Amino acid sequence: MTIRLIGGHQGIDQRAGVGTAMGTFGELLQGALPGGREFLVTLPIALWSHVSVRLAERDDLVVFPAHKVKARTVAQRMLRAAGHPGGGTLVIDSQLPTGKGLASSSADLVATVRAVGRCLDVDTSPEAVEEWLRGIEPTDGVMYPGIVAFDHREVSLRSVLGPVPPLTVVAVDAGGRVDTIAFNQHKRSFTDAEQRRYAVLLEQLSVAVADADVAALGRVATESGELNQSRNHHKHLAAVQRISRSIEALGVVSTHSGTMVGVLLDMTDIDYAPKLLAARRQCAAIAGRAWVFHTATPGADDAI
Repeated sequence: MTIRLIGGHQGIDQRAGVGTAMGTFGELLQGALPGGREFLVTLPIALWSHVSVRLAERDDLVVFPAHKVKARTVAQRMLRAAGHPGGGTLVIDSQLPTGKGLASSSADLVATVRAVGRCLDVDTSPEAVEEWLRGIEPTDGVMYPGIVAFDHREVSLRSVLGPVPPLTVVAVDAGGRVDTIAFNQHKRSFTDAEQRRYAVLLEQLSVAVADADVAALGRVATESGELNQSRNHHKHLAAVQRISRSIEALGVVSTHSGTMVGVLLDMTDIDYAPKLLAARRQCAAIAGRAWVFHTATPGADDAI
C-alpha cells in the first residue's frame, strides 16, 4: 500500500474507486419451483446506484448516508480480506427510491462491491459479487446485465435468459415502504400445484426472452403478479390490469415484495406514444401520480 504525505500529514491512501449497479422493476416472475427453491426473474431498469470509495489509513469506514449499514458491512468484509485496516469514506448516491421493490438495497451492495473492488484491484465479476454478498441479505440478480433467473435467497444465478427488450413500465404506487429484509425472513408457502405452475411459467418466459416475444413476456408477468396477491397484496392490481387491457398493452408487472404495479409497454409498438400518454393519465387518476420507468438496455453503465 502506498501512503502519501499531504500537507505534512501521513495517513491518506490515494486509492479511490467508483461503481454502479442498476435497479429492477420488481420481477417479471417470482415464486418457487418443484422442491421449494425460490427464485425471481429480473426486469432491469435505467436507474442506478452510484458508489464512490476513497481509502484511508485509519480504522473507521465512514459511510454516507450513515444508515446504509449493509453497504458498510460488505465493504469492511472486502477490506479485511485484502489486509486493509478498514478505513476510508464510502458515498452512496442512488436514483432508486427505497422500499418500493426496485432493488435499491441490492443495487447499493453491488455498486459498493464494484467500487471497493476497483480500489483493491480484485475480481468484481458477477460471480465474485455473488460471493461477497452471500450471507448479507437475499439479493436480486442486478450484478448481471440482461434478464436473469436468480435464486435470491442463496444469492446464486440460476440462468441467463437474454437481453432486455426496450420496454416501459407506467406504474402506480400504493404508498409506504416494504422492509424487504423482514419480508424475506418469512419463508413463503407454495403448494405443489403452484410450484409446477411456476416451472411452466419460467420455461415460457425463458422462451419469450430468447425469441424477443414481448407479448408472451407480458402474459407471464401478468400471471405472476396475480399469483403473488396472496403473499403481497397490491390493491391497485385489478385497476392497472383494466388500464392494460383498455390500451392493449403487453400486460402488468408487479414488484412482488414492494409497493408498485405497472402497465408494461413495448417501446417499438407503432402506437407506443398514445399508449404511453393514456397509461400515464389513467395511472395518475388512480394514485395521484404515474411513475415511468424504462428498461436498461445492453451497454448501459449498469454493466460496468
